Amino acid sequence: MDPQRAPLPATEITALLGKGTHFEGKLHFDGRVRIDGELRGEIRGDDTLVIGEGAEVHAEIDVPIVIVRGGVVEGNIRARTSIEVHAPSRVVGILHSPSIHIERGVAFQGSCRMDPLDEPDATPPPRA
Repeated sequence: MDPQRAPLPATEITALLGKGTHFEGKLHFDGRVRIDGELRGEIRGDDTLVIGEGAEVHAEIDVPIVIVRGGVVEGNIRARTSIEVHAPSRVVGILHSPSIHIERGVAFQGSCRMDPLDEPDATPPPRA
């Protein structure tokens, strides 16, 4: 196995947008990212996104795993594996993932859809 491509420890963060930081635009990442500042735009990645306490995220999110640990998220979240929202988070938007956990004490306004994201269309094609 290539040592540069070895799997990361489960708690290792590869990038951090710290408190007091403001970012606007498209964030595309490999590895695990934590946001404790403010981000507006779009977030896409191939691993875990952690939104920390005090964070403000106004974005469309499409990643495998999202963990909201006390921040504010306004926007739709699509997670291929799971979404976890912990108190005292506030989330406004549509959540779509095969696994969604919303802890007691979370302020949530929106809707949830729990099924695989890449589910093939179950409607048979029309006959010729």
